[in-house]
Amino acid sequence: MTETNDKDGRKSLSLNKPLEAKKTAGGNSQVRQSFTHGRTKTVQVEVRKKRGAAGALGTQKPNTATTAPSTATAKKTLSVAKPVAKAPAAPAQKKSSEDKQAPLLTTDEKAARAAALAGAREQNIKDAERKVIEDAARLEEEKRLAAEQAAEEKVAAAAAKKAAKRRSPEERRLAEEAEALRLTEEENAAKNAQVAVHREKTKSAAKADDSAAEASSAPRRAARSAPADDQPAPDNAPSGRKKQVKSSRSGGGDERTTPARKTDEPRRRAGRLTIGDALNDRGPKQRSLASIRRARKKQQQHSSEPAQKIFREVTIPEVISVQELANRMTERSVDVIKSLMKLGIMATASQTIDADTAELVVEELGHTAKRIAESDVEIGLGGEDEDVTENLVPRAPVVAVMGHVDHGKTSLLDALRKSDVVAGEAGGITQHIGAYQVTLANGSEITFLDTPGHEAFTAMRMRGAQVTDIVILVVAADDSVMPQTIEAIKHAKAAEVPIIVAINKCDKPAADPNKVRQELLQHEIFVEDMGGDVLDVEVSATKGTGLDKLQEAIMLQAELLELKANPDRSAQGTVVEAKLETGRGMVATVLVSRGTLRVGDHFVMGTAMGKVRALLDYRGQQVKEAGPSVPVEVLGIQGAPVAGDDFAVTESEGKAKEIAEYRQRLDKTKKVTATARGTIEQMFSAIKEGSVDELPVVIKADVQGSAEAISNSLEKLGTDEVAVKILYSGVGGITESDIALATASRAIIIAFNTRANKQARDEAAQEGIDIQYYSVIYNVIDDMKALLSGMLAPTLNENFLGYAEIKEVFNISKLGKIGGCIVTEGNVKRGAKVRLLRDNVVIHEGTLATLKRFKDEVKEVKSGMECGMAFENYHDLQVGDFIECFEIEEVARQL
Repeated sequence: MTETNDKDGRKSLSLNKPLEAKKTAGGNSQVRQSFTHGRTKTVQVEVRKKRGAAGALGTQKPNTATTAPSTATAKKTLSVAKPVAKAPAAPAQKKSSEDKQAPLLTTDEKAARAAALAGAREQNIKDAERKVIEDAARLEEEKRLAAEQAAEEKVAAAAAKKAAKRRSPEERRLAEEAEALRLTEEENAAKNAQVAVHREKTKSAAKADDSAAEASSAPRRAARSAPADDQPAPDNAPSGRKKQVKSSRSGGGDERTTPARKTDEPRRRAGRLTIGDALNDRGPKQRSLASIRRARKKQQQHSSEPAQKIFREVTIPEVISVQELANRMTERSVDVIKSLMKLGIMATASQTIDADTAELVVEELGHTAKRIAESDVEIGLGGEDEDVTENLVPRAPVVAVMGHVDHGKTSLLDALRKSDVVAGEAGGITQHIGAYQVTLANGSEITFLDTPGHEAFTAMRMRGAQVTDIVILVVAADDSVMPQTIEAIKHAKAAEVPIIVAINKCDKPAADPNKVRQELLQHEIFVEDMGGDVLDVEVSATKGTGLDKLQEAIMLQAELLELKANPDRSAQGTVVEAKLETGRGMVATVLVSRGTLRVGDHFVMGTAMGKVRALLDYRGQQVKEAGPSVPVEVLGIQGAPVAGDDFAVTESEGKAKEIAEYRQRLDKTKKVTATARGTIEQMFSAIKEGSVDELPVVIKADVQGSAEAISNSLEKLGTDEVAVKILYSGVGGITESDIALATASRAIIIAFNTRANKQARDEAAQEGIDIQYYSVIYNVIDDMKALLSGMLAPTLNENFLGYAEIKEVFNISKLGKIGGCIVTEGNVKRGAKVRLLRDNVVIHEGTLATLKRFKDEVKEVKSGMECGMAFENYHDLQVGDFIECFEIEEVARQL
């Protein structure tokens, strides 16, 4: 099918070869058209005469040459008939009714039709203008809503940014991915809205153009359709389901509209097909995080609103770095450094500043400073400081038994609690604190603490006096007041606790209680018999006499003190003793001062912490809880507490751990400071007096108190020349780690009431480490003193032997000069030390190399005899010189 031009210049359709038309019953023809890709279509064909000027005037002549499909005689128009559209006309050569003239319109009809067409055109133009105005108003409203939404999103983004700082990296990553997905969806929605608005505008403009075109072509359509108004539509005309093919006068050709692709339909795939695209498991394409960051940065740069500064409450510890301070204020480190420079402090971001300087910087930048200290973690430990009087109930008195060694403290305690503990103690002395509870006949309870009496246990006696309510001073009636008795009196007075004097061993023939009372007067202990206010009781632990009076004195003193405590609160107390046991771990003897200790409580004691796994009373039986003045053994300790540490129950495990870590850091700092100070002092001492010989020692004991006592005793043995260096002091058995420590320093291991396991013994034998086992502290001190004495340099004593005068000097070629001498005083020995005196001035001091009488070598020459003498490496001998002969004797020193 080709395009041809008629004589009027209008385009029309023509066929390269005639189409085969199939006649129908109504006189019309049907033509089957073929298109590309095998498509065909059947259309109705009607032949209509061309209407010229003659036809318009009613002078149209009948067409006589309509049988041939020529463009000169007729115009063939191919169209799809519609029920309401133009009525199809029958071919000219088959139908004679076409010769009828079309009716002419009157002037009034033409004017009315033109007016109607003009009014419709104006109405269409007004509708188009109103549509454009409504679209503009809708766009302005959308812009306003978008601006409000952007402002709300900005505020939400700022809040999200604050919250993101407190999020974990995983949470921040998920939040960024969700934000990226949200932004992508918003962009797609905005694009779809723009496309919809553009399509609506295009449709409105096209509708306006169509309306105008329809208004302009209405007269022509009316004129063309007038002759066919009375003709009915053919029965077989298409009902609008098929595509219409129209001939255009202006351009000609086929006009087929391509349907636009819907926005929700997927685009046609372009490029290579990948596995991910085929499986479609990647999901919708999202905007990258880098793109989102760039967009946000660009938005911030173009934002006209200045960023508002947020003022914060800044927590300032005792020491803080510049960078950390800047982070807490959300300020740049450069600004903080500038503030420090204004204060005259030159510091970098990594350097630390004190709390006072940090507070000045915080206030200068407009923030609020809040000072805290690292020790604030202990605030609130143990609950309220003071208990309400209504909650207090009476408690049992805590009594410490103190005195000198072998004055009968433990025997007296055994008599009170009807048990034998002395048989289990090495050497018959108490070497650690024991806590016991005694129930009297009237139901009253008394808690006893048995303290050691040896001078090495001074610290243990001091702790015993500090945690008790009453001190029983035991003095033997057949002995006098001893040094440890005086020390116990001083501890009791320092702790400000009342004293009850128990004069023991009154059953012995040599007992003299009045002598004890008189000696106590020298130390300001005035008993009642001497007109004082201190109670004294004469007792005998072996016979059991006077024990009831002692119990009455204790209860009377307790009533005067009005001892009360609150059991309905978290427990607090003191660590009496600590030890490491096989199978149970670290075990501590705790004396509860107030509150109630229960199984499962979290606690902190010194630098150790833990959870109460079990409570054992002094009999070894398990109990569920322990109230005030009750001594119990606590299991479940993490760490190594020291006897005398405070014990407190915390509300949670985290609180206990935090306090324990703080105390460990504090203890480590103190040790480092003390070590550094000692090192400097030792350096100056070594410069002044020379180096000090040290004896390295590793101490392992059964309980913490014994290890502490041994350490203090050995440190006191040191002098300016020799000293004991304690590498480690702990409790428990000897392990491989102790052997390794001793091997590194070639130290001696002291095992007090403890033993080494098989692996440790084998390793010690292989490395040659000496392990000394002891059960009595006397032996430890004596042996260490002997070792230190052996390390002392011996004393050198000079013993005078005699004088010899040089009478003649002989020069021998092979031997050098030899003096011919006569012994004037004492005797001279070969190999002895000699001094050469010239005019009573020492010229040389050395060793006698040769001593001869005549030609023979002799060992000794006595006074009045002549001999020949020669010095080692010295030959300046003159006649008249005197030779002083002496010897050096080494004498061992003792500490």
